[in-house]
Amino acid sequence: MPAECAAGAKSVLLDSIHRLTRWLEIHDYRGYDTFDGLNARYLRPLTFDTSLLRIALQQGVRRFPINLRPFLGIAPARSTKAMGFLARGFIRLYQCTGEAKWRGRAESMLQWLVENQSPGYSGACWGNHFDYQSRSVFVRALSPSVVWTSLIGHAFLDAYDQFREPKYLDTAISCCRHIERDLGASHEGEARCIHYFPTTALQVHNANTLGASLLARTGSCVGNRSWLDLATRAMQYTANNQRDNGSWYYGEAANLHWVDNFHTAYVLDCFKWYAKATNDRRFDRHMMYGYRYWKANFFLADGTPRYYDRKTLPLDIQCSSQAIDTLVFFQDRDPASLDLALKVAQWTIKHLQNESGYFYYRRYSRWIVNKTPTLHWGQATMLCALAGLLQALAISENAARPGPTLIR
Repeated sequence: MPAECAAGAKSVLLDSIHRLTRWLEIHDYRGYDTFDGLNARYLRPLTFDTSLLRIALQQGVRRFPINLRPFLGIAPARSTKAMGFLARGFIRLYQCTGEAKWRGRAESMLQWLVENQSPGYSGACWGNHFDYQSRSVFVRALSPSVVWTSLIGHAFLDAYDQFREPKYLDTAISCCRHIERDLGASHEGEARCIHYFPTTALQVHNANTLGASLLARTGSCVGNRSWLDLATRAMQYTANNQRDNGSWYYGEAANLHWVDNFHTAYVLDCFKWYAKATNDRRFDRHMMYGYRYWKANFFLADGTPRYYDRKTLPLDIQCSSQAIDTLVFFQDRDPASLDLALKVAQWTIKHLQNESGYFYYRRYSRWIVNKTPTLHWGQATMLCALAGLLQALAISENAARPGPTLIR
């Protein structure tokens, strides 16, 4: 990328990041969640605690193009998953700018997470601050999820790698104890599928591989062979279930047969984390076959991230953020990935960022936009992704000349 283009791109990213962080500070790192509809204290009693009506309420709040939450008694809140993404974003900003304020914010997010774990389990773990009803399970507020716990665990490992403070590694170790002792795993021959929640045997590929990636990364760091073995077996389960075209269903159950952008990207990230942590390349063929399918089917020419492999709409903010993050992560395998990541970021800033700094939840069409300020789904994931892209551009720009990789 020419130097003047890189400088212009960094300027756009910095402006977007500064507007977003100002919005987050003004709102005390609080916002709405895509699935917080069951916190609607005025309508929740009308569900009569039936799964069908709980789904109707939750999905109605989620999908309605206008944010109904202020009228339904749903308050903005802090989210554990958001705090994990924010911590990772602030660590990346500290790495590429050297500014102490970003380290301070990352440490503040991580301390909040330590103080807001789900109680009663074998190790550190986190869940939603609201009840959640899916087509498969009902999950009470604060019940831990392997997705939340693993993504947050990676934030603590990022902090340990950067700051070398043992307390951060200790938290990641605690997360792995929870995954090993509380979640369980389904067997498929020698392969294993780590369960999504402690209370159910739900099998989902991104959940399984996220748990495996944290076990692999932490197990490699501390030499825990049991965690490494479970990680390998879990990755084998998802590798075994890769479809002939390179994609993965969200899950293997008949009601989970869809292929979407950001869950596929999670799986790709996890295969790469596994290989990076263990130096075990047995799954590289699966990873790169999946990556090629994902890149070929989930993006339009201008960088628009498609939601499904066969359908573009809705234009969802987490499709943008996770696409940017995964493309940056794969730049060592794909020389063109950074250019596509920048196109996605520029499209997203233009079409989904409000002037006040926050990012919209979704576009359903040119004229219909859901402008809900979702916290973890939009603001936190975008901060993390944009910070990672900014860092990658700085490293690329500075690679040809000596001196620190810093943006002042």
